[in-house]
Amino acid sequence: MSVSDLTPMPGEERKINWQELYVLVNHWKSDLEFYKDDIRFLQQLIEKYIIWITKKENMDRVAGIRKKEHDLALNCDKLHKNMNEHLGLIANFMDGKATIAKTEFLILHGKLEESLSGFVKDFRESRKEVFKVTEYVMDSEELQNILDS
Repeated sequence: MSVSDLTPMPGEERKINWQELYVLVNHWKSDLEFYKDDIRFLQQLIEKYIIWITKKENMDRVAGIRKKEHDLALNCDKLHKNMNEHLGLIANFMDGKATIAKTEFLILHGKLEESLSGFVKDFRESRKEVFKVTEYVMDSEELQNILDS
């Protein structure tokens, strides 16, 4: 359910299914928890193998990756917090205790949806980059030979 599904056409009042929206946002929150675990795994993977890096060029590449992963983790935490707040707003609407107007909620919902979409895009790009740099570093440092021995 996207904002366009929730936004009525001019002169039309569209009823919002708050339960459906609550389930959707909970699903987004669950996805973020998965991404958070995956980011943590990638960070641990990088930390585990950083001790074997000897070349400055490779250390610089890995430092860049570590920064991106750190920033991604911070963004994930921020989005997770925003999801919890958004779920609270939906619960208030469901209980008839809305603290904001529907139009304001719809704007917030759209921004949250865009933020999540941007995060997923950044996450996928970052993951590809981690694997690409890891492969390059392992090849150039001949780490596989060290690990196999």
